[in-house]
Amino acid sequence: MASIPLSPGASAAPASPASPDDGAPFDPAAMPDARKYLIFAVMAFGQFMALIDIQIVAASLNEVQAGLSAGPDEISWVQTAYLMAELVMIPFSAFLAQALSTRWLFAASAALFTIASIFCGLAWSIESMILFRAVQGFVGGAMIPTVFATGYMLFEGKQRAMIPAILGMVSVLAPTLGPTVGGWITDAMGWRWVFFINVLPGAIVTFAVLALVRIDRPNLPMLRRIDWVHLASMAVFLAGLEFVLEEGPKHDWFSEPEIAIGAWLSFVAFGLFLERSFRSEGPIVKLTPFRKPTFVFACVFNLVIGFGLYASTYLVPIFLGRVQGYNAAEIGTTVFVSGLAQLLGVPIAAALSQKVDQRIVITFGLSLFAVGLWMFSFMTPEWGFAALFWPQVVRSFAIMLCIVPSVGLALGNFEGPELRYASGLFNLMRNLGGAIGIALVNTWLGDNLRLHMLRLSEALGRSADAANEAAAGLAQHIGRTVSDPALAQQMAEGMLGRIVGREALTLAFDDVFRLMAYLFLAALVMVPFCKPPPIGGPAPADAH
Repeated sequence: MASIPLSPGASAAPASPASPDDGAPFDPAAMPDARKYLIFAVMAFGQFMALIDIQIVAASLNEVQAGLSAGPDEISWVQTAYLMAELVMIPFSAFLAQALSTRWLFAASAALFTIASIFCGLAWSIESMILFRAVQGFVGGAMIPTVFATGYMLFEGKQRAMIPAILGMVSVLAPTLGPTVGGWITDAMGWRWVFFINVLPGAIVTFAVLALVRIDRPNLPMLRRIDWVHLASMAVFLAGLEFVLEEGPKHDWFSEPEIAIGAWLSFVAFGLFLERSFRSEGPIVKLTPFRKPTFVFACVFNLVIGFGLYASTYLVPIFLGRVQGYNAAEIGTTVFVSGLAQLLGVPIAAALSQKVDQRIVITFGLSLFAVGLWMFSFMTPEWGFAALFWPQVVRSFAIMLCIVPSVGLALGNFEGPELRYASGLFNLMRNLGGAIGIALVNTWLGDNLRLHMLRLSEALGRSADAANEAAAGLAQHIGRTVSDPALAQQMAEGMLGRIVGREALTLAFDDVFRLMAYLFLAALVMVPFCKPPPIGGPAPADAH
């Protein structure tokens, strides 16, 4: 791997470990392996903190709502505000990393994330909570792409092949464990500790980064050249898009004026963002990585992977809660197997990426993920831990075989500042895929539920005698404990309606998983068009 001058004016002095005070280019070979591993571990843990906080509040929203006297429509903004702000920071972090240096950006991000967590825990109203969550998401978002870029700077050859495996595991494990961990903390200590729990690890990450990470130098004059119009247009575009995707399914999409206005503002801002990207003298996000076709395909893969990862992780707990009636602890125990399967997939995916063409690995991963989703499409209302075990194992193992080669395809041909921009754009695609996925599966679920309710109602109408006989049998059974025959009949009809609704909802879940499986199979069409970097080797020298 060639030396990487990360700022203009870096001298061509002999390679030595970089420090913020010298002008030597950063040479990873001059840094001891132990120090590189420690730097990477600290930064990966910071990324884990930022990612797990997306979902750690999910299991505690009812308690937060009660504690802050918030309305049902207001409480969803605790999640939406975090996601909107994080989405804006992820692509912006490449610019900030060059201007401030990796050391100071990551340390500032971890420190401000910790402070924002304290204020979230001290929130006195729903408005203050939403504000502090937005700050928390914005500052935490810088840690996610920065650690990807740093990992690719620190390591090369076979060591580099482990980077996407480890960070892929973090990216998948954090949102999977988030609701479970949040539920445990809330039950044990109260909902405010969901935020206070970040204080100690956040402080450790901050001071460890300041002490260890010295791999590039700041370029502070860049801060005077910020294109504020470019930044504002990107913020409106991404935040508006996230708002539409989060709130759209809840309010029948564009029939709600606020959703329509948000979509229009996002569309206009996107046009302005593109104009400034190509014409600005100092763009805050460079789209030059999209010149490489393989990077484009890798980003589409990551969009699909984000769709499948976040949507399937979202759907299984919803099924267990709404169909099986599981509480948070029971849901956490049932889905915990997903995390174990992901851990199992990490070394296998990393080893395959070093020895096998990445296109073959991602073909197998996408196909296996589709098989896992297809296995979910045969669910019945009785499915619990045992029935869900193998579908979860197959899906969760397969996701590592998707993520690892897609990261290699995306980032393996970049170095220097362009690597930072590629990392930001690539990670943005995964989050966008997750937002699009959750919005679409909510819409599909509602549409298919109505369709199956209609079909089951029609079927009951055609078999009125059988339905009446079933209702009479239920009424007779209830009549053993209820003396009023009319009340028993009414209760029997209500129970029959709930059974029909439960069956219709299960069929709707089956349809959604089947549609997602088709999406992953469709993504296979792009694989032959990718041109991967050399297996287990450094990026090409002309990759700048």
